[in-house]
Amino acid sequence: MTRLFACLLISLLGYALPTVTSAEDTHMTDPRTSLGMTPVERAEFLSEMRKMLGSIQGILQGISTEDRKMIAEFATQSGNRMARATPDSLRNRLPQAFKDIGGPTHLMFEELVVRAETDDMGDLLKHTTDIMGQCMSCHSQFRAD
Repeated sequence: MTRLFACLLISLLGYALPTVTSAEDTHMTDPRTSLGMTPVERAEFLSEMRKMLGSIQGILQGISTEDRKMIAEFATQSGNRMARATPDSLRNRLPQAFKDIGGPTHLMFEELVVRAETDDMGDLLKHTTDIMGQCMSCHSQFRAD
């Protein structure tokens, strides 16, 4: 009986454990649109994505401690200044659908800077979740390669 249980457990684990795939396999099955970046562009772009994630973290920290200055400071980091820093060589190749999400997202960060001065913390949190919705929409449609 113990041997039968062991065989059954091993069989079930084979189905439950994730299959190891190569990077090539991942790209073949990834339905998102490639942004067609060079390795240098990709490295810079991913650095900006990490900065945006850091902005969200800082904004949430500011909301949790009711620190309006912190909220504005972190929101500023991912506002229009970041969008304007995108090199024209890349900006001109990005699909319009990407721009339709990215531009408004940066504007939402700018709006948060202004709203941080007086809005209720609950409203600031709601606005931040709306920004995250934009992030999720973009990440579900595009990949940086």
